[in-house]
Amino acid sequence: MREPLIQMQNIIKVFPPNVVALDNVSVDFHQGEIHAIVGENGAGKSTLMKILYGIQPPDHGQIQFDGKTVVFQDSRQAIAAGIGMVHQEILLVNEYSVWENVVLGLEPTTWYGKIDRNKAREKVRESIAAYNFNLDVDSIVSEISVAARQKVEILKLLYRDVSVLILDEPTSVLTPQEIPQLFEKLRQLRDAGQTILFISHHLDEVTGLSDRVTVLRRGRKIATLRTAETTKTELAKMMVGREVIFTSLREPQSTGDIIFELKNLGYQDSDGKDRLSDINLTVRRGEIVGIAGVEGNGQLELVNAIMGLSTPSKGDILAMGTPIQDAQIIDRRKSIAFVSQDRSRLGGSLQATITENAIMTHHRLNQQLTKWQGHLLDQNAADQFTSELEANFDIDIGSIDNPFQSLSGGNQQKLILGRELTLETPFILMDQPTRGLDVGSIEYVHRQILAMRGNGHGILMISADLDELFRIADRILVLHRGRLVGDLPVEETNIEEIGYLMLEGHPKDEIG
Repeated sequence: MREPLIQMQNIIKVFPPNVVALDNVSVDFHQGEIHAIVGENGAGKSTLMKILYGIQPPDHGQIQFDGKTVVFQDSRQAIAAGIGMVHQEILLVNEYSVWENVVLGLEPTTWYGKIDRNKAREKVRESIAAYNFNLDVDSIVSEISVAARQKVEILKLLYRDVSVLILDEPTSVLTPQEIPQLFEKLRQLRDAGQTILFISHHLDEVTGLSDRVTVLRRGRKIATLRTAETTKTELAKMMVGREVIFTSLREPQSTGDIIFELKNLGYQDSDGKDRLSDINLTVRRGEIVGIAGVEGNGQLELVNAIMGLSTPSKGDILAMGTPIQDAQIIDRRKSIAFVSQDRSRLGGSLQATITENAIMTHHRLNQQLTKWQGHLLDQNAADQFTSELEANFDIDIGSIDNPFQSLSGGNQQKLILGRELTLETPFILMDQPTRGLDVGSIEYVHRQILAMRGNGHGILMISADLDELFRIADRILVLHRGRLVGDLPVEETNIEEIGYLMLEGHPKDEIG
């Protein structure tokens, strides 16, 4: 039997002061396989892969690659050896275009050494077409959505023809239509002899794509097994140590008054192109309204307009019956809690402390966190508030004085969710609220959202996960090219109908 391509033996990693991220983990990866790594948030999945990629050194243990012991000092050495990683956090140059980011460091040149811009743009355009990624090669990265930036990250590694491709939650911001296209290419890469290491919280994807799967829990390896010999339910139980419910948790309930409304909302970009056209929607007390749509069809523009990050070209935004389209952001936050899809740029500050992230907005609206008539922060109250979030929302924090970036992506998301839900505003806007969370945390978050619904809050939730929308939403609206083309009660529709509306913009039996 051929030796594994990669052997990670007795890996230990401890983060100061005493956080054991990996506890004597040993795992092998074979050439030409898709190997999934699963576990709860903070289980050590990303840390294990970062050690393999040379980003973090192990405190103990060794790595063998193609029969040789290796010690990568940084990611450049790993890439030179043929190992590439697509991170959960976006690592791109915001000021560069899509094509410039993809070819950066491997730019094609003319015979006299100048970058061949036309050749580079065409190569990137061909890659975009091959994966149906719906990207403009000339778009500036800072101006595109987080989903689009994730696609650029994937393209960047595929462009480099690595033999081992590490993917950390690559589908977390892709649409249901894009995921099968990516998976088909990954299978082709596997069949050509490449090794795919695939971190995911989506167990349907794990069971549908991987050949083998390794389960981590609290820094320890629980098992490595052939995916065909296990089930989603068994994997979930190994991950979290208990049974996980995958069916709908939503109970029928009556709704109340309208608490949020958009009337004929429109938005034009700087080129005068309509990005939103005549958006009319309502959200009532005790109701969860979901918004589905292929990425780039107006979701980002809708969120920005509601939160005051951009100015609508026309229409009204009403919260509790009061027009707020001209209101300052802090005034909107008195009636709107907001969970952004981009936790590192809009949801939080990576360099600020965990406490500072926990009290954002609260420090302006919650007088219990301040003293001297709101002029000074009460640090003891802020620390206590953070500790309560940690306990109430099952967040693995460590020290509240650590920087926000010290938390795993899932724990960052749970802190933001806890912060926003405890604002207790009548209306909650959620943009991909469970992105990057494990199955146990997703179930927990869904219960929290449904509890807010049960207490009379109204929720508008944008999600690329149709299963999620069908699990907890009361109605699903569909955005297509900046217009609402469907408004359907969950009980009166299905995933196929919603998917067709997302792609075509009209019901399947409608002509035109």
